[in-house]
Amino acid sequence: MSVKSDTYRISAENIIKKIKMRGMDAAYYETGEQAKEAILAEMPEGSVVTWGGSMTIEEMGLADAIRNSDKLVFLDRSTAKTTEERREMYTNQTAADYFLMSSNAITMDGELVNIDGNGNRVACLIIGPAHVYVIAGMNKISPDLDSAIKRARNIASPENNVRLGKEHPCTKTGRCGDCLAEDCICNQIVITRRNSGGAPGRIKVILIGEELGY
Repeated sequence: MSVKSDTYRISAENIIKKIKMRGMDAAYYETGEQAKEAILAEMPEGSVVTWGGSMTIEEMGLADAIRNSDKLVFLDRSTAKTTEERREMYTNQTAADYFLMSSNAITMDGELVNIDGNGNRVACLIIGPAHVYVIAGMNKISPDLDSAIKRARNIASPENNVRLGKEHPCTKTGRCGDCLAEDCICNQIVITRRNSGGAPGRIKVILIGEELGY
């Protein structure tokens, strides 16, 4: 155990208490590998699984594990190329058994902050899939709501824009330029302060004691 891993664990224990007060479930794992195995074990055979695109899920090996699984039905958003195909995919995703995503930031008080372009990712977080896993490395933790929004706009979004090869102000300065580009990936900012009523524990936050994603 290192000082950093001990600190991550202590912080996570306190954040998990706050998350559960908000009607969501939560768990902490020291490594992405441990989290991956736990998540896969919770999905019954035949479950329909999809996600909104996440470097965290890719880096921890969960994406490949689901793609290669012979017991899960995977809705692969990357196969939708045309506008009509994407519309059909987004509709089908809302009926999935499991939706996987990360969060652009999570506050110490248990709030989730997400910024989205098309809105399909945050839509599935809010309503639709029976179960939602929000998977995040401890690098996504922010002290409060203001800093969480700043993190989403000035860390997560610029890095994702660079990854996607976008020619936006943030790819030149490294911080949000508050642009209104046609292909902007920052069109919606959603704060989840509590799980919606009627489905306690539908959202499960998985915290991982590693730096993952943006």
